Amino acid sequence: QVQLVESGGGLVQAGGFLRLSCAASSSASTFSRYAMGWFRQAPGKEREFVAGISWSGGQIEYSDSVKGRFTISRDNTKNTLFLQMNNVKPEDTAAYYCAAGLMVDQRPSRFAYWGQGTQVTVSS
Repeated sequence: QVQLVESGGGLVQAGGFLRLSCAASSSASTFSRYAMGWFRQAPGKEREFVAGISWSGGQIEYSDSVKGRFTISRDNTKNTLFLQMNNVKPEDTAAYYCAAGLMVDQRPSRFAYWGQGTQVTVSS
């Protein structure tokens, strides 16, 4: 079982940056077995894939909307997942969720464990 807690959200101006973190309350050996993903959900919209990373970090995927601006990374020694968000845009405004699953996948249904989310608001 993995419990996930996101942090780092807030209000930022367009063109600025934020760094989201996701802390896992499991042993380091357990955390390192999971692929991890970041998803986001804006009001009235479906939850969408943002970025995913395999347990080793060897496989990384991004949605087209964030490619080149966002960077996903993980530190298995600290049970933590990160999302560096650069050059943010108003359309990045959403609640951001981290999730743990067996493999990198863009479908939310493939992830078994979820955090409670952290709000990111980008002003124009």
